[in-house]
Amino acid sequence: MPAIKVEFVYSGLRVRSLPRSIRFYRKLGFRIHKRGKMEHGGEWVHLTYPGAAQRLELNFYPRGTRFFEPIRKGTEFDHLGFRVSNVEEWEKKIRRLKLPIAARVRETYENLLYLRDPDGNWVEFFGPVPP
Repeated sequence: MPAIKVEFVYSGLRVRSLPRSIRFYRKLGFRIHKRGKMEHGGEWVHLTYPGAAQRLELNFYPRGTRFFEPIRKGTEFDHLGFRVSNVEEWEKKIRRLKLPIAARVRETYENLLYLRDPDGNWVEFFGPVPP
């Protein structure tokens, strides 16, 4: 039997407010790729980052629709991870945007920067440790 090729294409996040979440990710440089409505009343938006292959899908399910579930400030989701070529430069960008940094880790083997999106989901940016 031949091997099955698997490609990780997107991550989906359940959000409380599409406009608020879109604003957050657009500040970081993401662009709207596609958007649509679901037959049960929900809405989705695919975001892309220039040069990256993976998409981020934001999903909004109104109360009373088939997939609605209360969100508990991001506790049901671990985190999104984005590799960046230079964490220090990315941190400068985040500070210029006046977005709060949730955590910063600089160790000999890790260079990590964490934010929280508007729904409390952790967003990790990681990259090489500077020499």
